[in-house]
Amino acid sequence: MGMVTDFIFRLMTQYIQSGESVIISSHSQPGSIYKLISSTQMDIQIRLACLEDIPHLESLMCESVRTLQVNYYTPAQIDGALGSVFAIDSQLIKDRTYFIAQSDRQIVGCGGWSKRATAYGGDSSETGTEERLLDPSLDAAKIRAFFVHPAWARRGIGSQIMRQCEVAALAAGFQTIQIVAKLAGEPLYSRFGYRTIDRFEISLPNNYTLPVVRMFKEFHLNLPSP
Repeated sequence: MGMVTDFIFRLMTQYIQSGESVIISSHSQPGSIYKLISSTQMDIQIRLACLEDIPHLESLMCESVRTLQVNYYTPAQIDGALGSVFAIDSQLIKDRTYFIAQSDRQIVGCGGWSKRATAYGGDSSETGTEERLLDPSLDAAKIRAFFVHPAWARRGIGSQIMRQCEVAALAAGFQTIQIVAKLAGEPLYSRFGYRTIDRFEISLPNNYTLPVVRMFKEFHLNLPSP
């Protein structure tokens, strides 16, 4: 684990040197604050989500999707995807892998990672859900359910949450991460070094389909062979 810890430290140092935010302290309990050093003037705090946050997260998700996805999906696709593909998964909250970005107690963004096989969807979805735990030595962790309030878009909130997710997944032993990304999210993930490996469409409950992008990133830890 020493080399893994060193790699995580170097990853955090890289974020600092690029002028971006990085975890400086954390706690494992839901609702604990993840304090950040930030190059922006925003007072943003990242914390683990609680089950009590779900109504606020669902409201944020709907507002985010209906505003920020309109240049990528039709109204019918958005209607069909809300609650099926675009959804809040309470298992992520229970696993303590789902983060909230807040400013002055207002939730302005959310997103997480998963150690389970589910790639997308949520509590009300019958699409894509598989609760099997992944094997970090064989499987890729998943990036899940990123949403930002429209009034806070393009202010680096998604990037802050993304850094939290990568560091946490690496600390859990994963060396690869996979994303089923919305079309609007592809540029963000590309900037983080994720490469597109597949483009496909998800069938929606209203008989429409939703184009998405499967993306992948490998972290070269250079661990010794057993």
